[in-house]
Amino acid sequence: MNTLQAQLHALAAHVRNPATQPGPPGIEDRRLAVYRELVFNNLAGLLGHGFPVIRATLGEADWAALVRRFLVEHASHTPLFPALGGEFVGFLAEAQVDPARPWLAELAHYEWAEADLQSSDAPMPPHDPAGDLLDGVPLLSPLAWPLAYRWPVDRIGPGHQPTDPPASPTLVLVRRAASGEVRFSTLSPLLYQLLASIAGNQDLSGRALLRSLAAGIGHADAEAFIDEARPMLARLREEGVLPGTRID
Repeated sequence: MNTLQAQLHALAAHVRNPATQPGPPGIEDRRLAVYRELVFNNLAGLLGHGFPVIRATLGEADWAALVRRFLVEHASHTPLFPALGGEFVGFLAEAQVDPARPWLAELAHYEWAEADLQSSDAPMPPHDPAGDLLDGVPLLSPLAWPLAYRWPVDRIGPGHQPTDPPASPTLVLVRRAASGEVRFSTLSPLLYQLLASIAGNQDLSGRALLRSLAAGIGHADAEAFIDEARPMLARLREEGVLPGTRID
Protein backbone atom coordinates (compact mmCIF):
# COMPACT_ATOMS: atom_id res chain seq x y z
CA MET A 1 0.00 0.00 0.00
CA ASN A 2 2.82 2.41 0.85
CA THR A 3 4.46 1.68 -2.51
CA LEU A 4 1.21 2.27 -4.38
CA GLN A 5 0.58 5.48 -2.46
CA ALA A 6 4.07 6.72 -3.23
CA GLN A 7 3.58 5.94 -6.93
CA LEU A 8 0.27 7.82 -7.02
CA HIS A 9 1.80 10.85 -5.32
CA ALA A 10 4.72 10.79 -7.72
CA LEU A 11 2.39 10.50 -10.70
CA ALA A 12 0.22 13.39 -9.49
CA ALA A 13 3.27 15.61 -8.88
CA HIS A 14 4.66 14.75 -12.31
CA VAL A 15 1.38 15.45 -14.08
CA ARG A 16 1.11 18.84 -12.39
CA ASN A 17 4.71 19.88 -12.98
CA PRO A 18 6.61 17.58 -15.35
CA ALA A 19 9.43 20.13 -15.69
CA THR A 20 10.65 19.53 -12.13
CA GLN A 21 8.93 16.36 -10.88
CA PRO A 22 10.00 12.98 -12.30
CA GLY A 23 7.38 10.35 -12.90
CA PRO A 24 7.13 7.10 -10.93
CA PRO A 25 10.04 4.76 -11.68
CA GLY A 26 9.38 1.94 -14.08
CA ILE A 27 6.79 3.75 -16.23
CA GLU A 28 7.98 4.75 -19.68
CA ASP A 29 7.63 8.38 -20.69
CA ARG A 30 5.23 7.76 -23.58
CA ARG A 31 2.72 6.36 -21.11
CA LEU A 32 3.23 9.25 -18.70
CA ALA A 33 2.72 11.65 -21.59
CA VAL A 34 -0.84 10.37 -22.00
CA TYR A 35 -1.67 11.46 -18.44
CA ARG A 36 0.23 14.75 -18.74
CA GLU A 37 -1.58 15.77 -21.89
CA LEU A 38 -4.98 14.53 -20.77
CA VAL A 39 -4.94 16.47 -17.49
CA PHE A 40 -3.48 19.67 -18.92
CA ASN A 41 -5.64 19.75 -22.05
CA ASN A 42 -8.82 19.05 -20.10
CA LEU A 43 -8.04 21.80 -17.62
CA ALA A 44 -7.03 24.29 -20.32
CA GLY A 45 -10.20 23.54 -22.26
CA LEU A 46 -12.45 23.76 -19.22
CA LEU A 47 -11.00 27.09 -18.09
CA GLY A 48 -10.85 28.39 -21.64
CA HIS A 49 -14.58 27.83 -21.97
CA GLY A 50 -15.21 29.72 -18.72
CA PHE A 51 -12.81 32.57 -19.45
CA PRO A 52 -12.89 33.13 -23.22
CA VAL A 53 -11.98 36.83 -23.06
CA ILE A 54 -8.88 36.17 -20.98
CA ARG A 55 -7.83 33.36 -23.28
CA ALA A 56 -8.27 35.47 -26.40
CA THR A 57 -6.55 38.48 -24.82
CA LEU A 58 -3.51 36.56 -23.60
CA GLY A 59 -3.04 34.45 -26.74
CA GLU A 60 -2.50 30.70 -26.70
CA ALA A 61 1.11 30.70 -25.48
CA ASP A 62 0.48 32.96 -22.47
CA TRP A 63 -2.82 31.23 -21.77
CA ALA A 64 -1.09 27.83 -21.66
CA ALA A 65 1.58 29.25 -19.34
CA LEU A 66 -1.09 30.65 -17.02
CA VAL A 67 -2.98 27.36 -16.90
CA ARG A 68 0.26 25.51 -16.16
CA ARG A 69 1.06 27.91 -13.34
CA PHE A 70 -2.42 27.39 -11.89
CA LEU A 71 -1.97 23.63 -12.09
CA VAL A 72 1.46 23.77 -10.45
CA GLU A 73 0.87 26.35 -7.73
CA HIS A 74 -2.77 26.13 -6.70
CA ALA A 75 -4.17 23.50 -4.35
CA SER A 76 -7.87 23.39 -5.17
CA HIS A 77 -10.40 22.96 -2.39
CA THR A 78 -13.07 21.36 -4.55
CA PRO A 79 -13.18 18.09 -6.47
CA LEU A 80 -15.98 19.42 -8.70
CA PHE A 81 -15.01 20.39 -12.25
CA PRO A 82 -17.73 23.08 -12.58
CA ALA A 83 -16.32 24.83 -9.51
CA LEU A 84 -12.74 25.04 -10.81
CA GLY A 85 -13.49 28.43 -12.37
CA GLY A 86 -14.00 29.85 -8.89
CA GLU A 87 -10.67 28.36 -7.81
CA PHE A 88 -9.04 30.01 -10.83
CA VAL A 89 -10.51 33.39 -9.86
CA GLY A 90 -9.19 32.99 -6.33
CA PHE A 91 -5.76 31.99 -7.60
CA LEU A 92 -5.50 35.08 -9.79
CA ALA A 93 -6.65 37.34 -6.96
CA GLU A 94 -4.04 35.99 -4.56
CA ALA A 95 -1.07 35.27 -6.81
CA GLN A 96 -0.86 38.51 -8.85
CA VAL A 97 0.52 36.38 -11.65
CA ASP A 98 1.13 39.05 -14.30
CA PRO A 99 2.24 42.57 -13.27
CA ALA A 100 1.93 43.66 -16.92
CA ARG A 101 -1.78 42.82 -16.78
CA PRO A 102 -2.94 44.19 -13.42
CA TRP A 103 -6.59 43.85 -14.49
CA LEU A 104 -6.39 40.08 -14.90
CA ALA A 105 -7.95 39.11 -11.56
CA GLU A 106 -10.88 41.51 -11.96
CA LEU A 107 -11.52 40.39 -15.52
CA ALA A 108 -11.58 36.78 -14.34
CA HIS A 109 -14.07 37.67 -11.60
CA TYR A 110 -16.27 39.48 -14.14
CA GLU A 111 -16.18 36.58 -16.58
CA TRP A 112 -16.88 34.00 -13.87
CA ALA A 113 -19.83 35.95 -12.42
CA GLU A 114 -22.18 34.68 -15.14
CA ALA A 115 -21.45 30.99 -14.56
CA ASP A 116 -21.35 31.46 -10.79
CA LEU A 117 -24.75 33.15 -10.75
CA GLN A 118 -26.17 30.67 -13.26
CA SER A 119 -25.40 27.80 -10.90
CA SER A 120 -26.31 29.61 -7.67
CA ASP A 121 -28.88 27.90 -5.46
CA ALA A 122 -29.00 30.67 -2.86
CA PRO A 123 -32.44 30.57 -1.19
CA MET A 124 -34.73 33.58 -1.28
CA PRO A 125 -35.12 34.97 2.29
CA PRO A 126 -38.64 35.40 3.69
CA HIS A 127 -40.17 38.53 2.19
CA ASP A 128 -43.40 40.27 1.31
CA PRO A 129 -43.65 40.67 -2.50
CA ALA A 130 -46.20 43.46 -2.05
CA GLY A 131 -44.29 45.23 0.71
CA ASP A 132 -43.72 48.98 0.49
CA LEU A 133 -40.11 49.48 -0.59
CA LEU A 134 -39.99 52.90 1.06
CA ASP A 135 -41.66 52.22 4.39
CA GLY A 136 -40.53 48.60 4.68
CA VAL A 137 -37.02 47.12 4.69
CA PRO A 138 -36.19 46.42 1.03
CA LEU A 139 -34.64 43.07 0.15
CA LEU A 140 -31.98 42.64 -2.51
CA SER A 141 -32.45 39.37 -4.35
CA PRO A 142 -29.65 36.84 -3.75
CA LEU A 143 -29.67 36.46 -7.55
CA ALA A 144 -28.84 40.14 -8.15
CA TRP A 145 -25.24 41.18 -7.55
CA PRO A 146 -24.05 44.82 -7.69
CA LEU A 147 -20.33 44.64 -8.53
CA ALA A 148 -17.64 47.31 -8.60
CA TYR A 149 -14.37 47.00 -10.50
CA ARG A 150 -11.34 49.27 -10.59
CA TRP A 151 -10.68 48.30 -14.22
CA PRO A 152 -13.04 48.55 -17.24
CA VAL A 153 -13.67 44.81 -17.29
CA ASP A 154 -16.55 45.13 -19.75
CA ARG A 155 -14.23 46.59 -22.39
CA ILE A 156 -10.94 44.72 -21.91
CA GLY A 157 -10.05 42.39 -24.76
CA PRO A 158 -7.36 41.67 -27.37
CA GLY A 159 -7.68 45.22 -28.71
CA HIS A 160 -7.90 47.01 -25.39
CA GLN A 161 -5.45 46.22 -22.60
CA PRO A 162 -5.17 49.30 -20.35
CA THR A 163 -2.07 49.98 -18.31
CA ASP A 164 -3.68 52.45 -15.91
CA PRO A 165 -7.13 52.27 -14.32
CA PRO A 166 -9.64 54.95 -15.31
CA ALA A 167 -10.67 57.69 -12.91
CA SER A 168 -14.10 56.11 -12.35
CA PRO A 169 -14.82 52.50 -11.42
CA THR A 170 -16.86 50.15 -13.58
CA LEU A 171 -20.19 49.43 -11.83
CA VAL A 172 -22.38 46.60 -13.03
CA LEU A 173 -25.43 44.66 -11.94
CA VAL A 174 -25.42 40.95 -12.70
CA ARG A 175 -28.80 39.33 -12.21
CA ARG A 176 -30.52 36.08 -13.06
CA ALA A 177 -33.91 36.69 -14.61
CA ALA A 178 -36.95 34.51 -14.01
CA SER A 179 -36.22 32.86 -17.37
CA GLY A 180 -32.85 31.69 -16.03
CA GLU A 181 -30.92 34.06 -18.29
CA VAL A 182 -28.05 35.98 -16.66
CA ARG A 183 -28.09 39.65 -17.60
CA PHE A 184 -25.51 42.39 -17.18
CA SER A 185 -26.31 46.09 -16.94
CA THR A 186 -24.30 49.19 -16.16
CA LEU A 187 -25.08 50.98 -12.90
CA SER A 188 -24.83 54.67 -12.11
CA PRO A 189 -22.81 55.47 -8.99
CA LEU A 190 -26.00 56.43 -7.13
CA LEU A 191 -27.83 53.23 -7.99
CA TYR A 192 -24.78 51.15 -7.12
CA GLN A 193 -24.56 52.87 -3.72
CA LEU A 194 -28.26 52.24 -3.10
CA LEU A 195 -28.11 48.55 -4.02
CA ALA A 196 -24.92 48.05 -2.02
CA SER A 197 -26.53 49.69 1.02
CA ILE A 198 -29.64 47.52 0.65
CA ALA A 199 -27.46 44.41 0.40
CA GLY A 200 -25.88 45.10 3.77
CA ASN A 201 -29.04 46.35 5.48
CA GLN A 202 -31.21 44.41 7.91
CA ASP A 203 -33.47 46.96 9.56
CA LEU A 204 -33.50 50.41 7.91
CA SER A 205 -36.43 51.32 5.69
CA GLY A 206 -35.97 52.22 2.06
CA ARG A 207 -36.91 55.76 2.93
CA ALA A 208 -34.14 55.93 5.56
CA LEU A 209 -31.60 54.52 3.14
CA LEU A 210 -32.53 57.07 0.49
CA ARG A 211 -32.33 59.90 3.00
CA SER A 212 -28.85 58.78 3.97
CA LEU A 213 -27.87 58.58 0.30
CA ALA A 214 -29.25 62.07 -0.36
CA ALA A 215 -27.28 63.46 2.58
CA GLY A 216 -24.14 61.73 1.35
CA ILE A 217 -24.29 63.41 -2.04
CA GLY A 218 -25.36 66.76 -0.61
CA HIS A 219 -28.85 66.77 -2.11
CA ALA A 220 -30.73 69.81 -0.77
CA ASP A 221 -34.20 68.21 -0.68
CA ALA A 222 -34.28 64.64 0.61
CA GLU A 223 -38.04 64.25 0.09
CA ALA A 224 -37.77 65.32 -3.55
CA PHE A 225 -34.90 62.86 -3.95
CA ILE A 226 -37.10 60.09 -2.54
CA ASP A 227 -39.96 60.99 -4.89
CA GLU A 228 -37.57 60.86 -7.84
CA ALA A 229 -36.47 57.38 -6.73
CA ARG A 230 -40.00 55.88 -6.73
CA PRO A 231 -40.09 54.89 -10.45
CA MET A 232 -36.64 53.34 -10.14
CA LEU A 233 -37.73 51.25 -7.15
CA ALA A 234 -40.81 50.11 -9.05
CA ARG A 235 -38.65 49.06 -11.99
CA LEU A 236 -36.25 47.17 -9.72
CA ARG A 237 -39.21 45.31 -8.21
CA GLU A 238 -40.52 44.39 -11.67
CA GLU A 239 -37.11 43.05 -12.66
CA GLY A 240 -36.83 40.96 -9.48
CA VAL A 241 -33.81 42.89 -8.20
CA LEU A 242 -35.83 44.02 -5.19
CA PRO A 243 -38.39 41.23 -4.82
CA GLY A 244 -40.10 42.85 -1.84
CA THR A 245 -39.52 43.73 1.79
CA ARG A 246 -37.98 41.66 4.54
CA ILE A 247 -40.13 39.65 6.91
CA ASP A 248 -38.68 39.17 10.39
